[in-house]
Amino acid sequence: MSTSTETAVDEALEVWIDQDLCTGDGICVQYAPEVFELDIDGLAYVKGEDEELRTEPGACVPVPLTLLQDVVDSAKDCPGDCIHVRRVRDAVEVHGPDAE
Repeated sequence: MSTSTETAVDEALEVWIDQDLCTGDGICVQYAPEVFELDIDGLAYVKGEDEELRTEPGACVPVPLTLLQDVVDSAKDCPGDCIHVRRVRDAVEVHGPDAE
Protein backbone atom coordinates (compact mmCIF):
# COMPACT_ATOMS: atom_id res chain seq x y z
CA MET A 1 0.00 0.00 0.00
CA SER A 2 1.31 3.42 -0.97
CA THR A 3 1.23 6.33 1.46
CA SER A 4 1.11 10.00 0.57
CA THR A 5 4.72 10.32 1.73
CA GLU A 6 5.86 7.63 -0.70
CA THR A 7 3.90 9.30 -3.49
CA ALA A 8 5.56 12.65 -2.78
CA VAL A 9 9.02 11.07 -2.77
CA ASP A 10 8.39 9.13 -5.98
CA GLU A 11 6.86 12.11 -7.79
CA ALA A 12 8.72 13.17 -10.94
CA LEU A 13 10.32 16.60 -10.45
CA GLU A 14 12.22 18.98 -12.70
CA VAL A 15 14.49 21.91 -11.94
CA TRP A 16 15.32 25.16 -13.70
CA ILE A 17 17.29 28.31 -12.90
CA ASP A 18 16.24 31.91 -13.50
CA GLN A 19 19.53 33.37 -14.77
CA ASP A 20 18.18 36.92 -14.34
CA LEU A 21 18.38 36.33 -10.57
CA CYS A 22 21.50 34.14 -10.46
CA THR A 23 24.35 35.68 -8.46
CA GLY A 24 26.95 33.18 -9.70
CA ASP A 25 27.92 32.06 -6.19
CA GLY A 26 28.05 28.42 -7.31
CA ILE A 27 26.45 26.99 -4.18
CA CYS A 28 24.21 24.86 -6.39
CA VAL A 29 27.25 23.41 -8.15
CA GLN A 30 28.77 22.50 -4.80
CA TYR A 31 25.58 20.67 -3.77
CA ALA A 32 24.80 18.91 -7.06
CA PRO A 33 27.49 19.19 -9.76
CA GLU A 34 25.64 16.48 -11.71
CA VAL A 35 22.70 18.87 -12.18
CA PHE A 36 24.18 22.39 -12.05
CA GLU A 37 27.19 24.03 -13.68
CA LEU A 38 28.59 27.55 -13.98
CA ASP A 39 29.01 28.66 -17.57
CA ILE A 40 31.60 31.04 -19.01
CA ASP A 41 29.23 33.96 -18.27
CA GLY A 42 29.56 33.18 -14.54
CA LEU A 43 25.92 32.12 -14.17
CA ALA A 44 24.56 28.73 -13.15
CA TYR A 45 22.63 26.51 -15.55
CA VAL A 46 21.02 23.10 -15.31
CA LYS A 47 22.47 20.25 -17.31
CA GLY A 48 20.96 17.03 -18.52
CA GLU A 49 22.13 13.46 -18.30
CA ASP A 50 24.04 14.14 -21.54
CA GLU A 51 26.19 16.65 -19.56
CA GLU A 52 25.06 19.46 -21.89
CA LEU A 53 24.06 22.79 -20.33
CA ARG A 54 20.53 23.95 -20.96
CA THR A 55 21.10 27.64 -21.66
CA GLU A 56 17.68 28.54 -23.04
CA PRO A 57 15.64 30.71 -20.62
CA GLY A 58 13.40 28.48 -18.50
CA ALA A 59 15.08 25.27 -19.67
CA CYS A 60 14.60 22.47 -17.18
CA VAL A 61 15.93 18.99 -16.52
CA PRO A 62 14.58 16.06 -14.50
CA VAL A 63 15.73 15.84 -10.88
CA PRO A 64 17.34 12.42 -10.32
CA LEU A 65 15.79 10.85 -7.22
CA THR A 66 19.26 10.11 -5.83
CA LEU A 67 20.08 13.84 -5.96
CA LEU A 68 16.74 15.21 -4.78
CA GLN A 69 17.94 16.33 -1.34
CA ASP A 70 21.02 18.04 -2.84
CA VAL A 71 18.86 19.89 -5.37
CA VAL A 72 16.37 20.92 -2.65
CA ASP A 73 19.21 22.12 -0.40
CA SER A 74 20.68 24.16 -3.24
CA ALA A 75 17.30 25.82 -3.82
CA LYS A 76 17.01 26.64 -0.10
CA ASP A 77 20.55 28.03 0.22
CA CYS A 78 20.75 29.89 -3.10
CA PRO A 79 21.50 33.58 -2.37
CA GLY A 80 19.85 34.61 -5.64
CA ASP A 81 16.66 32.67 -4.87
CA CYS A 82 16.69 31.56 -8.49
CA ILE A 83 16.40 27.73 -8.36
CA HIS A 84 12.92 26.36 -9.03
CA VAL A 85 11.90 22.74 -8.45
CA ARG A 86 8.47 21.77 -9.74
CA ARG A 87 6.32 18.69 -10.23
CA VAL A 88 6.29 17.48 -13.81
CA ARG A 89 2.62 16.45 -13.82
CA ASP A 90 1.16 19.88 -13.02
CA ALA A 91 4.15 22.30 -13.05
CA VAL A 92 3.52 23.33 -9.43
CA GLU A 93 6.67 24.60 -7.73
CA VAL A 94 7.45 22.52 -4.63
CA HIS A 95 10.84 24.05 -3.71
CA GLY A 96 12.22 27.48 -4.50
CA PRO A 97 11.06 31.09 -4.30
CA ASP A 98 7.57 30.42 -5.72
CA ALA A 99 6.82 27.29 -3.64
CA GLU A 100 3.74 27.45 -1.45
